[in-house]
Amino acid sequence: MLIIPAIDLKDGACVRLRQGLMDDATVFSDDPVAMAAKWVEGGCRRLHLVDLNGAFEGQPVNGEVVTAIAKRYPQLPIQIGGGIRSLETIEHYVRAGVSYVIIGTKAVKQPEFVAEACRAFPGKVIVGLDAKDGFVATDGWAEVSSVQATDLAKRFEADGVAAIVYTDIAKDGMMQGCNVEATVALANASRIPVIASGGIHNLGDIQKLLDTRNRGIVGAITGRAIYEGTLDVAEAQALCDGFKG
Repeated sequence: MLIIPAIDLKDGACVRLRQGLMDDATVFSDDPVAMAAKWVEGGCRRLHLVDLNGAFEGQPVNGEVVTAIAKRYPQLPIQIGGGIRSLETIEHYVRAGVSYVIIGTKAVKQPEFVAEACRAFPGKVIVGLDAKDGFVATDGWAEVSSVQATDLAKRFEADGVAAIVYTDIAKDGMMQGCNVEATVALANASRIPVIASGGIHNLGDIQKLLDTRNRGIVGAITGRAIYEGTLDVAEAQALCDGFKG
């Protein structure tokens, strides 16, 4: 399982939100490229970037920062989400050196777009499912749909999606542990690999994911915990590498 540091971009700075609320943001750095360097030097093997402004506006806003990070670390797999709602945007990011694009809102509202994107950019598309009480939220989590995350995962199984990033909104940024039960349910619902997100606080939370012995869970995104020092990237990755599950 990969430990994947998150860099959330708002107005060009690196921030963390609580439960997706833009007005509850903590600024951790005004130099996201330097922050990326810190996690790369700490031993991470993938980065998770989110354009928070883009998620609300429906188009990339912090694209220059994303491009700068991809240019600095051309060998590092980078995944980017937030405001990706057209093939042109995906092409821009792929050309910039980004490994994966995460489709969230449009995956819920126009699921056929995911299949189209997978055909145009095979192996590059991740679906982001952000759920509240099991139901998928959209538009920067401002709207909650009537679609269940497990049902949507099954819908994308034949499209060639590289992975699903699953976030429990109630847990995100709260450092109270991720929703292991819901993450396992999603991993069992389809053959698409799942990346857990939201709520990871310490090594114990990583251990809980490992203890499920669910091979469908291939990664864990961590944000506030690594910024506030309750989780060490290298230590967490070593735990995953040494786990005999």
